Amino acid sequence: MLEIEPYMSRLHYETSHWDDAIHDYRETERKKWNIKNTVVINRIRKLAFPPSVPQLQLVHVLDLAKKGVIKPHIDSVRFCGNTIAGLSLLSDSVMRLRHDAQKDHICDVYLPRFSLYIMNNIARYEFTHEILGEKESMFQKKVVPRERRISIMCRNEPEITMEDGPTFKTPDQAQEQ
Repeated sequence: MLEIEPYMSRLHYETSHWDDAIHDYRETERKKWNIKNTVVINRIRKLAFPPSVPQLQLVHVLDLAKKGVIKPHIDSVRFCGNTIAGLSLLSDSVMRLRHDAQKDHICDVYLPRFSLYIMNNIARYEFTHEILGEKESMFQKKVVPRERRISIMCRNEPEITMEDGPTFKTPDQAQEQ
């Protein structure tokens, strides 16, 4: 936090993201980190991604205000690959996964402060994910108080092929060929 807070505090909270998925947030991407944080980010990368999987070099930093929300969405395969590893900072929160076709298939995931979550494959492409707002933030019938939340996210590169025009594949789909 000491490394990113001076920069983040100069940014204004945005009311809505370009795809309307995030509200009351600010964000940035970083490539260079101090030595202490580089060690942490490298540990996350080693845990989340096999050595052969190319990773996006920029680490996404998302600062969600106390009243901010991440609405249900499935990330575009154009911008990142099949895996996201996120480190939750500052506040506990609840991530809801909902099956995109079978809407009654719901899984709430408690993300305590300082937790690491890794989403890949089916969780990334068949389920929407969201961070519940402070009014809905409950886990196992208990209120999970929401404060400002910062997440540090590492992602792998998208798999892009150009055979019949641009198409985007997950690493699992590419291995099936």
